[in-house]
Amino acid sequence: MPSNQPYSPAGSTVELQQVVKAYGSTTVLHGVDLALEPGELVCLLGPSGCGKTTALRCIAGLEDVSGGRILIGGEDVTGVPVNRRDIGMVFQQYSLFPHLTVTRNVEFGLSMRKIAKAERTQRVGEILEIVGLDHLAERYPHELSGGQQQRVALARALVTRPRALLLDEPLSALDAKVRVRLRDQIRAIQTELGITTVFVTHDQEEALAISDRVAVMEGGRIAQLGTPEELYRRPVSPFVADFVGLSNRIAATIAGDDVIVHGSRLPALGLDAVRSHPSVTAFVRPEHVLLEATLGTAGELDAVVLTSGFLGSIRRTVVVLPDGTEIASQHDSGLTFSPGETVRVSFTHTPVTVAALS
Repeated sequence: MPSNQPYSPAGSTVELQQVVKAYGSTTVLHGVDLALEPGELVCLLGPSGCGKTTALRCIAGLEDVSGGRILIGGEDVTGVPVNRRDIGMVFQQYSLFPHLTVTRNVEFGLSMRKIAKAERTQRVGEILEIVGLDHLAERYPHELSGGQQQRVALARALVTRPRALLLDEPLSALDAKVRVRLRDQIRAIQTELGITTVFVTHDQEEALAISDRVAVMEGGRIAQLGTPEELYRRPVSPFVADFVGLSNRIAATIAGDDVIVHGSRLPALGLDAVRSHPSVTAFVRPEHVLLEATLGTAGELDAVVLTSGFLGSIRRTVVVLPDGTEIASQHDSGLTFSPGETVRVSFTHTPVTVAALS
């Protein structure tokens, strides 16, 4: 990209090839393979200690890998120092210089690269307009909100026109409403610029909302890589089904290629791994649990309402079956049930993930 041209899409491929990271006798990453296409946003999602931040730090060069290779734009950067990898990073902590204005904070990386003053001014003005902070250019960090400070950090990472952008839980210090607004802004900016992005988070809603693909990590490995829809609708393991979205764990029995869940025959995912078990656990999403008033008739799947909470466009109702099984249902908020009320339970004919009964 010519240095005097406006910011334009310049995403590069990012690849991890059998990446291993060990600290002494403890292995944190176990041969991780991951390939990002130019301009793609991939979230590394998982619980604390799964290796997602370590993987990001290896891409950045902040951690030396113990095995495997890392490539950016097809170039092997495994042994290349951080300042020569041409990447931008945004951390959970904004790390802004308190004594510098927004303009000077964003300009800092360009100054370190000995970019001419005229070009620095052009680039900073351009990127501040993109992130919506051009009207705050002369403010100091203490005069900004948390969301504004994070956008300054984002602008500082993007102004150098890196080949890839790495975001390490950048929204976790913000309150819920600001997080939602800023995550949407980050996605819009990333899409506009076409920059390849790796986004680390433990928040599954965040990952599903902004990603092209999500890599769910478990114990230093990628448990599943796919679009948000694939992960939610067709999880390949009980761990993914349990971690991505809400699921009811309900005892079931195998019947051919299906499972029987409280009298309902449902298509099943992952049966091959559990066919030797007479009983399994089915992971049923709350929106696939249907409730209706019993109208005074007795039925095999009658349940008693424990709680029912209003969540805006939906309501989440928890019921208990005669055998003590508790099941959550998500349904239209216009359908209301009261604690102690008897309801009929049924299930939609939607595939469920299964695991050996534990």
